[in-house]
Parts: sequence; C-alpha cells; structure tokens
Amino acid sequence: MAEAEFEPARALESLNRHGVEYVLVGGLGARAHGATRPTSDIDLVPNRDDDNLGRLAAALLELNARLRVGGMTDDEARQLPVQLDAETLRSFGSSTWMTDAGPIDVLRDRRDRQGGDVAFDELILRGGDQQIGAVVVHVAALDDIIASKEHADREKDREALPELRN
Repeated sequence: MAEAEFEPARALESLNRHGVEYVLVGGLGARAHGATRPTSDIDLVPNRDDDNLGRLAAALLELNARLRVGGMTDDEARQLPVQLDAETLRSFGSSTWMTDAGPIDVLRDRRDRQGGDVAFDELILRGGDQQIGAVVVHVAALDDIIASKEHADREKDREALPELRN
C-alpha cells in the first residue's frame, strides 16, 4: 500500500475538533516560525492526562492511525494487535503513527540543550498560538525547537539549524 499523502491541515483539524491539548514541535513547528525547510510529518507533545490522551486516541482513530514500526511495511504494521486508546498512548511514551493524513509522532517531551526533559507544561507556557493554513495550533517556542534539534544532533537537524537561528 502506498504511503498516505502528507496533509498536515487535515490532521491538525482532527486534533483540534477532538479538543486535544498539544504543542506542535519539530519541522512543522519550525515552519510555523517561518522556516522554509520541508517536513513530512507532524511532531507533537500532548498533555498526558488520561482524558486528553483519550481525545488524542479518538483523533488518531478518525485518521485511521496504525503504528509505524521500523523494518515493517504499513500493511504488516496494520496486523499488529494494537488497541489505540489512552492507556496504550501512555504505555508507549513516545510513538509514531501512519495516518490517512500522513505520519504523526506523539512525543512524551522534548529535550533541552543539556538533554533534560521539557514537558508539555513548560512547552505550553513558552510557546504560542500560530495559524497553519486555516487551523490555529499551539507551537513550541522557536528556542525550544532549536534546542531539541541541537540535542538530537541528527544530520537533518544540523542542516535545519542555520535557518532556524537566523
């Protein structure tokens, strides 16, 4: 089966419609701050209370979410016995999902420059609302996005940093 077309507005609309509390981070968060580097997934840090994780599970189910598992095709991953609910999302900590609107990474937290955890409560205070297409979302502060990319230190993150620092 072919990968889903990346439709971030569709996914964000579903999250918002379900009342999910989250902070957008990663490449799409960087784009909300004006970066031009393309991205192919949504990275988000949700409020981890049970009710919110239940709403997140409902939004992911609406988008026909299935686990993304390294070394497995999408069809193989669909066969895994995963019940998508708040308990599952909590037990995974961080997880990656393929949806009909493209990939969504659900992250427990972000890292600061020293490798410490920056949780939802801190990200929400330092970030702000941004419009992405017709959708208003809460986006992590640019400094938090930069710090997490510095800590990750992957090639794609190092390549993104010069634009983000300008």
